Amino acid sequence: QVQLVESGGGLVQAGGSRRLSCAASGRTFSSYPMGWFRQAPGKEREFVATIKWSGGGTYYADSVRGRFTISRDNAKNTVYLQMSSLKPEDTAVYYCAAATQYYNPRHVYEFDYWGQGTQVTVSS
Repeated sequence: QVQLVESGGGLVQAGGSRRLSCAASGRTFSSYPMGWFRQAPGKEREFVATIKWSGGGTYYADSVRGRFTISRDNAKNTVYLQMSSLKPEDTAVYYCAAATQYYNPRHVYEFDYWGQGTQVTVSS
């Protein structure tokens, strides 16, 4: 059974930092792009960042570029999202996802495995 499990969410003050982790099990995802999405209450799930299998290719949403960093440790089957200079508008449930059919995915429909999400709340 394939599982993606996020951790690291919580309450953080504006301007602070937080690191999210996503541990994959049941399948080796080292060959696939991985991504982070987020969903705020009443809003659609939106793309945050993606990283190619080698870790050398990353892409970010404009809203987080320069503040968030995605990375991966294929030996641990784990993807990370380092978030800095957090803002109240970053408050959302953050989801980890894996794409096995697309080379450079950035849209929800391109990812076929999802975690259960972890809540990040940024207080002002």
